[in-house]
Parts: sequence; structure tokens; C-alpha cells
Amino acid sequence: MKVPAEINTYCPRCGRHTKHKVSLYKQGKARTMSWGQRQLERKRRGYGGEPRGKLRRKAKTTKKILLILTCEECGRKVMKNLGRLARVEIKR
Repeated sequence: MKVPAEINTYCPRCGRHTKHKVSLYKQGKARTMSWGQRQLERKRRGYGGEPRGKLRRKAKTTKKILLILTCEECGRKVMKNLGRLARVEIKR
């Protein structure tokens, strides 16, 4: 799917329709010292094996695409879900 680089849409902070810059959401690096990750590492220690089992088969073939819309006037960022798509291209 081709998405335009700029979209005119509603900004909740400005309270009206303004130009928004479009970019793709990219997941950040996971925290290695988060509470859940520490518990998982603790369970993995020793001879107990995998606590939750290794996933052998992959169920989904596509990911859900999130767009980040940045207002050009106030800088507010709003996320918009496009659903499941195989490929997304931002038209410049």
C-alpha cells in the first residue's frame, strides 16, 4: 500500500485540520533489566528447560502497520493503525 508523505487530518491539540507528516512506527529496543525479563531469565537458569516453550510454527504472515502522524504546527504525534498489510511504502 502506498501512503502519502503528508496528510491533512484532525489534530486534537490544535482543534482543527492541519498538515501532518507521516512516518512508520518502529519498535524501540526492549529493556533487558525490566521485571518480566529478569523473572524469565531466572526461570531459564538451570536444567528446567524453556519456561514458556519455544514457538515452532508461525501463525501470522503479516504485521499490523502503525503510522505516526506528526502535526507540522504544534508537533503533536498521533498514531493511526492501518491493520494487517504485507508492505507499506511512503510516497515522497
